[in-house]
Parts: sequence; C-alpha cells; structure tokens
Amino acid sequence: MCLGVPGKIIDIHEKDGLQMARVDFGGIFREACLSYVPEARIGEYCVIHVGFAISILSETDAKETLDLLRQIDGFEAELGG
Repeated sequence: MCLGVPGKIIDIHEKDGLQMARVDFGGIFREACLSYVPEARIGEYCVIHVGFAISILSETDAKETLDLLRQIDGFEAELGG
C-alpha cells in the first residue's frame, strides 16, 4: 500500500537544480522534493509521497491525519522514528 503523509515544511533549499524542503513529521525530519508544489512555503503542510510533496493542506487537516496515522501500529517505525 502506498501512503502519503503530511509534514510541515521547515526549510526550503535548492539541491541539484531542484527545489527541496526539510519536512517535519512530528519530530521526524526528512527531505522532500517540491517540484510538484513550487508554490509551497515554509510553515505550510504538504502531503509527502515517496520523497515528493504532492499537495498542500491546512494545518488542521495535517494534524488530524497525523493523529489518525499514529494510531496505526508501527507507523512511526515506518518513518524511521
């Protein structure tokens, strides 16, 4: 099963000509490509799927989704936490 996970953009930078972000998944940090959502800004939440931000969502929706995902056994281990 494929899963997109919401995360908060902490930093935006360029890497190898691509717009990238450092994303916070509730204390677990990963890098994601912003090519599909170039309008994304620091402090916004995005759905991240296999290292790509695929959509922007509200903070309320992001936090609600993260709360639900945390109820899934082993979810944080999947993120590397």
